[in-house]
Amino acid sequence: MMTNPRRSLFVAAIFAGSFLLFLVQPLMARLALPRLGGTPNVWNSAMLVYQALLLGGYAYAHLIGRLTLRRQLGLHIALLIAAALTLPLSLADLSDLGAGMEALWVPALLFASVGPVFFLISAQAPLIQRWFSADPGAGDPYGLYAASNIGSFAGLLSYPLLIEPLLGLGDQSLIWSIGYGIMVLLLLSVAVARWHLAAPDNAASAMDSADGARSPAAPIAGRRMAVWLVLAAVPSGLMLSTTTHLTTDIFAMPLLWVIPLGLYLLSFSVAFAENRKPARLISRAAPAVVVIAGGTAMMSQSGENLWLLGASVALLFAVSVALHARMYDLRPDPSRLTLFYLVMSAGGALGGMFTALFAPLLFDWVWEHPLLVMAAAALVPLRSLTPWQDRLAADTRLRLPVLAVGLMLAMLLSWHLVLAADQGREAIVWPLYGALAVVAVGVMFNRAAFLAVFGLTMVAIGLPGHVNAYRTGERVRSYFGVYTVSDSKTHGLRVLAHGTTDHGRQFLAPAKRREPTAYYGREAGVGLLLRNASALYGTEARIGVVGLGTGTLACYRTPGQTYRFYEIDPAILEFSRRGRFTFLSDCAPDSEIVIGDARIALEDEAPGQFDILVVDAFSSDAIPLHLLTREALEAYRRSIAANGSVAIHISNRFIDLEPVIAALARDAGMQAMLRWDNPDRTTGLTPSMWIVLSQRAETLAALRQASGRTEWRALATLSDTVWSDQYASTLPQFRWNTLLGVKP
Repeated sequence: MMTNPRRSLFVAAIFAGSFLLFLVQPLMARLALPRLGGTPNVWNSAMLVYQALLLGGYAYAHLIGRLTLRRQLGLHIALLIAAALTLPLSLADLSDLGAGMEALWVPALLFASVGPVFFLISAQAPLIQRWFSADPGAGDPYGLYAASNIGSFAGLLSYPLLIEPLLGLGDQSLIWSIGYGIMVLLLLSVAVARWHLAAPDNAASAMDSADGARSPAAPIAGRRMAVWLVLAAVPSGLMLSTTTHLTTDIFAMPLLWVIPLGLYLLSFSVAFAENRKPARLISRAAPAVVVIAGGTAMMSQSGENLWLLGASVALLFAVSVALHARMYDLRPDPSRLTLFYLVMSAGGALGGMFTALFAPLLFDWVWEHPLLVMAAAALVPLRSLTPWQDRLAADTRLRLPVLAVGLMLAMLLSWHLVLAADQGREAIVWPLYGALAVVAVGVMFNRAAFLAVFGLTMVAIGLPGHVNAYRTGERVRSYFGVYTVSDSKTHGLRVLAHGTTDHGRQFLAPAKRREPTAYYGREAGVGLLLRNASALYGTEARIGVVGLGTGTLACYRTPGQTYRFYEIDPAILEFSRRGRFTFLSDCAPDSEIVIGDARIALEDEAPGQFDILVVDAFSSDAIPLHLLTREALEAYRRSIAANGSVAIHISNRFIDLEPVIAALARDAGMQAMLRWDNPDRTTGLTPSMWIVLSQRAETLAALRQASGRTEWRALATLSDTVWSDQYASTLPQFRWNTLLGVKP
């Protein structure tokens, strides 16, 4: 137990730095949203930048440890004051590298924007612990790392719950800058508290004075550092792969990205706490959690399932605590503290690089997730849960027969599980899954057998979904996500899905392949607008479409009309070019395709170029906030003629966008009406909600009249605030009934 009366000062300083460090991450993401969009891979790229800067900060902390304590304190505070010249936070003016180069451009943009302050603040966790231990009577400094990660967790969580809903970006940046100043004052107080311990600057006594006259410990073996590296890499990679897996195949919900990172940070607080009981308890339970929750890691297209969501985040937390606790148990003498954190940070960066950089290039699905789960299973400490397991482990006569029976039983159960999963018999799937989990826990006294049974479980429940995906179609993975094209012979449809969300359908029968489907039927809002375009705007109507998808809207084109499509992901265009979907080639082969962010393109193009602009750009079911702000609507309004129309697709399972668009329309002085279409789903159509806006009420009246008996209605609800590039929060607009699985 640390008894130093000034410990609270060090806790406050380390907490403040970590709070600011993880508050700046979502803040910068929000600043960058108008240029980057909001896909999971953008978040993963941002995390990779932060991990690289964290590694650099820890390397800096390790290197300046060779200086005297006074020089360390003076240098770091001077650099922090110099970095304050880059405040307030803003986005760097860095040119786009072009379509397909997002994996390089996004990190470069964030690095240029936030690099200096993030680099220096990230160094403070090891530095403050080192300065704390300069007093021989201060106690174990590693406990301060728990406070550091509590600060990180608090900073991360406070953004979506408090900062974003209450403050605009300008105020957010100002508050962060004030917090930065408070942190510098706290560090000055730390310097005053430790200044008297430092000998006058003397190169010969630098190491001794920096460590409070403590002699350096013996060198650390390379094997021990390799263990630190691996124990840090797996939770880091698993945190990012869990984010991708959840938002791609389990629960395509906005704001979900913050949960894995928050739990990852919280795991350090548990693993490095002075009270070891929680870490030991979670570490003991970790193998069972890996078996029960990790066995679903290969499941694909599983839809909205709160159980799988909870299992995924529980797995991440349990594994992170167990592996970080192992790392804590292997920690070195405090004189080697900065080296320990440097290696730990390098491991985190390696895990992040594997998940964010290499996996999207190597795999067509999020295969990195089950690979990392298997790695976690190989690393978590295995401790017997019952006395008979200890006896089996020690009794060579019984051990082999029990393992043989367990493995044979696992193979039998896994075979039946494959058949049940392939046939969709959930009433049998989950009991078989549970039986396999029991077998895995039963053979836990042997690592090889445990891994074998766990691997069989994971493959058995996940393999049928992947086999069906490859058997009936194809997969493509790009920077923006995983796309699956599959054929349904039963319904005669080819479907494009992004994660759990359908993004377009086409009939396989040649006679019907030009028929609009999904959200774009003839009675949907966009269908009514486009099929009446000639009546509203003449035979040479000009139409722009934000979001290509399968190209369904191209088949509303009539002779004389011109269509231009905006698509951010070149992979989507390839589905139409290679003939997987033929809407574009059949109906509008000479249409112009603009690759890149539509909002940026529209802002650079000539005004009044369209009669109709359709906005239908969603990533899985996530909300691209930068396409639904006051500035975005201004770009849309600028791009249409005086009597033109903007159609915005707002169908969404989790967010009620009607109040948002209503507030934007009122703010812009535009008229708006909504069409909710709930068609017969057996016809290849899906329910949809479209809002059409125009500067002239006469335009909407003409559309309503041209629609015949089809119902349009005024927007019924209005948000209290107007979304803008400076302020937008999805939290007040959540459909909580849908999220919690409760029927309204």
